[in-house]
Amino acid sequence: MNTFPALWQSLLPIGRDPATGGYRRFCWSPAELDCRAWFETTAAERNLRPVTDRNGNLWAWWEPPEPQRARPAAIAVGSHLDSVPDGGAFDGPLGVVSAFAAVDELRATGFVPARPIAVAAFAEEEGGRFGLPCLGSRLITGAIDPDQARSLRDPDGISLADAIAAAGADPSTLGPDEEALARIGCFVELHVEQGRGLTVPVGVASSILAHGRWRFTFTGEGNHAGATLMSDRRDPMVPAASLVLAARKAAVGDARATVGRIVPVPGGTNVIASEVNVWLDARAGDDATTKSVVAEIQAMARQAAAEEGCGIRVTQESYGDTVVFDPVLRDDLSTVLGGVPALPTGAGHDAGILASRVPTAMLFVRNPTGVSHAPQEYAEPDDCEAGVAALAATLEHLAS
Repeated sequence: MNTFPALWQSLLPIGRDPATGGYRRFCWSPAELDCRAWFETTAAERNLRPVTDRNGNLWAWWEPPEPQRARPAAIAVGSHLDSVPDGGAFDGPLGVVSAFAAVDELRATGFVPARPIAVAAFAEEEGGRFGLPCLGSRLITGAIDPDQARSLRDPDGISLADAIAAAGADPSTLGPDEEALARIGCFVELHVEQGRGLTVPVGVASSILAHGRWRFTFTGEGNHAGATLMSDRRDPMVPAASLVLAARKAAVGDARATVGRIVPVPGGTNVIASEVNVWLDARAGDDATTKSVVAEIQAMARQAAAEEGCGIRVTQESYGDTVVFDPVLRDDLSTVLGGVPALPTGAGHDAGILASRVPTAMLFVRNPTGVSHAPQEYAEPDDCEAGVAALAATLEHLAS
C-alpha cells in the first residue's frame, strides 16, 4: 500500500509562503499548529493514539493487540514538522510522513508488532522561532533548564511560555520526562540528506559534527549617517562585517562557519547603528576543532571591535559535541537494508540529542541537488518511496 504521495500532498500546502515557495512553520505559530492538527488527524485515521507530551512533542502510538505483563520498550520513528525561515519541504516532514506511510505499509502486509511503535514529531527542532535548536528533545532529556526554555524569546519579544499558553497548552509542565524516555527502546529518524554525500537512494548516518551557535553583540555610538565624519565614528557594523570575513577565513579543511543573521539597532538606512547583533554557526568533525575555529573567529572579532572603539559581548546559545550513533544499531540497520552506506552529517538532529539517553539511528534519503534549508530542497519521488520501504523494513525488524 503506497500511501506516501497522498499523505505528502495533504501536508505540503501548510505554512508555504506563496511569494518565495519556502516554508514558515515556526513553533507554536498558526502554521505549526495546523501541522499539529494534521498529525493528530493522520494518527486518528489510522487508529493510532495521539499524545502531546509535557514538552509539546507529538506521539502517535501503535500498541501490540495483546496485553503484556511487562510493556516492552517502543520503537520510535519520526522527525519534526517546524522549519527554518523559508525552509524546504523535506527537512523534517519527510521523516514524519514516511513514518506514517511505513506503518500503513506494514499493516497492509498483516504485520503485527510485538513491541509498540510510536511515530514522533519533536517541537522546535530548527530553533527557527526561539533560537535554540532541538528544543523539544533537549527538554525531554533534561539537556536544558525548563526555566531557561520558558524565558526564550522570538524576534518579536514573545516568550516561549507565552507562545505555548496562547496556543492553549501549559508551559509550566516543561522539563525532563523520564517516564516518556523509559518507554523508548530506540529512536530511528529518517531525514532527507542535507548535502551531496549520498549517491544511492537510502543510507544510514554514522555521526553528527560538533556544532553550536554563538551570538556576538557589538556596541558603538548611534549617530547621523550624513553629519558624522568617518574619523569620528564608533560604528559596530564595521566589526560585524569583520566577523563575517573572519568566519570565512577560520573555517578551513572540513570545518564550517556561517553568519546567516545580522540585526542592527535601530536599523535605519541613514543611521549609524548603536548596536549590531550577529549570529555565528560553527561546525567541525570534532569538539576541539570546532572550539578552535570559534576561538579564532572571536579573537579576530575582538581585535576589529577594539580598532573601531566598540564593545563586544559573546554568548554561546547552543552547543553539541560530536555524536557517534549507536554502532550496533547502525550496522544492524545497514545489514537489514542490504548493506547501504554510512555517512556523517553536518546537520543537527533530534536523534543526536536523544543519543545521550537511548540508542538512536538515522536513515537518509538521497538529495540530488544537495540543497537544504532553502525552497529548492528536493528528493525524487522514487527515492522517497525507497525511504518508506527502508523504514518499514527497519520497523519490521526491530518490532518483531
